[in-house]
Amino acid sequence: MKYREGFKYQLAESYVIITPITGYKVEEEYFSLHETGVLTVRTGYAWDGASGPTYDTKSSLRPSLVHDVFCQMMRAGQIPFELHEAVNHLFYELCIEDGMWAWRAWIWFKAVEMARAGDPAQGPDRPILTTP
Repeated sequence: MKYREGFKYQLAESYVIITPITGYKVEEEYFSLHETGVLTVRTGYAWDGASGPTYDTKSSLRPSLVHDVFCQMMRAGQIPFELHEAVNHLFYELCIEDGMWAWRAWIWFKAVEMARAGDPAQGPDRPILTTP
């Protein structure tokens, strides 16, 4: 049996958002990005919420979902890592939009910037593991 660790959440229905990440077309089983910036995350997509020594809240779930999808695309080379600043700013904006306190959103923004989230040089996102 093969599996991946680290997922806490799974979408129960598809989610669509207009993003500022334009000019790229990505089509995967669980997500797609249209050249116009429309990101569709499909039912069944799994993600881990906010990374690091923190806790998830309703104000962090949607931002972490969108951020994780874009980081997955950058790590896979489907969009250039040079977009990480725009992706991280979108994360910050979604945190604020969803009701996160500004100081907490700023700390999280700085954390994803320092971690270089989505950097392909960090290796595969979630390695495939095998049971005995």
